[in-house]
Amino acid sequence: MSNDQPPPDQPPEDDPFRKKPPETPPPSAGGPQEPPPPQGPPPPGSPYDGGRGQPPPYDPGAYGGAYGGADPLAGMPPLADFGKRFVARVIDTLIIFVPLLVLSLVFGGWDFSTDNSNGWDEFTDEMNSGRQWLWSLISLVAYVGYDTVMTSRRNGQTIGKSVMNIRVAMLNDGSVPDAASSLMRAVVLWVPALVCCFCLWWIVIILTILTDKPYKQGLHDKAGKTVVVSAAQ
Repeated sequence: MSNDQPPPDQPPEDDPFRKKPPETPPPSAGGPQEPPPPQGPPPPGSPYDGGRGQPPPYDPGAYGGAYGGADPLAGMPPLADFGKRFVARVIDTLIIFVPLLVLSLVFGGWDFSTDNSNGWDEFTDEMNSGRQWLWSLISLVAYVGYDTVMTSRRNGQTIGKSVMNIRVAMLNDGSVPDAASSLMRAVVLWVPALVCCFCLWWIVIILTILTDKPYKQGLHDKAGKTVVVSAAQ
């Protein structure tokens, strides 16, 4: 009789019902795995790019950073001095006014005669009145067109601003104003002045530039969302 038989009160070694300790899986080759670190919130984007985290559309090196912040003038070139803006506007006005004056003298664009002694004079007065309205429209197109084209296509500089080394820039990012912004700016500047209240409107523009804080914007600047800054490098 073999001695390999287990005692009657113990199950054999190969008994399938005998409980065995659970087998531990072999350690992986890389050692124990640690849980990944928690993910933090994504970094906020620029306030001028809709939060997409993209840089502003202008060169940060040229402006020293984005507009805004605790100091509203931080990152901007120096604002243009009012005296330079005034001289630049006088230059630009004369550039358009002198040719218009010459053409008016040649073609009779402005005629202020008011003698109504007979029917013929009344007829000529009506003709002169219509001609003056036409000439006013031509003048309006000339002034508005000059400002719009020069501002949007010459780095924000009219001839007068180029002489004074200043330029018009978009307030939000310092870029050159597009045609729409330049047109809006020119319309608000020139239409009231040429249509109804020349002297009064220029006084209003000057006062708004002198009193506006912190960007020294005239009403035309606010309409175009622009600011006038130094163009010096």
